[in-house]
Amino acid sequence: MQAFPHHTDYGGIVWHGTYISWMEEARVEQLRLTGLDYHTLVEMGCELPVVDLNIRYHQAVKMGMQIVVKSRILPVKGVRLIFEYRIESLDGQYHYLSAQVTLVAINRETGKIMRRFPPVLQASLAQLVHELKL
Repeated sequence: MQAFPHHTDYGGIVWHGTYISWMEEARVEQLRLTGLDYHTLVEMGCELPVVDLNIRYHQAVKMGMQIVVKSRILPVKGVRLIFEYRIESLDGQYHYLSAQVTLVAINRETGKIMRRFPPVLQASLAQLVHELKL
């Protein structure tokens, strides 16, 4: 990923909210790589809103810099999904951000938390957790 001008403030420093967008993109892409497109989940009546977000900014990313967003899911307990993130330089020498995001599955019609994940999401999560153990 590259920090473009629209990601930055007037001083050329990446705006703090941009990191959240990058993390969201990484999470959606991680699910897509398991065969689950987020729009499919939404069409099935399921949303995954963020219920908790913890971010630690270590260093600023500046316009023009190339970074990598690393994302992994922690083992699933109940109906909470916890993703951890690390944003770093391409060579891994610089650590810009670490974060943890908690999501829950909700029914789009009722707005209530689902008691269990839809089967297609369960399958994707099982694949992600399995990769975590490798």
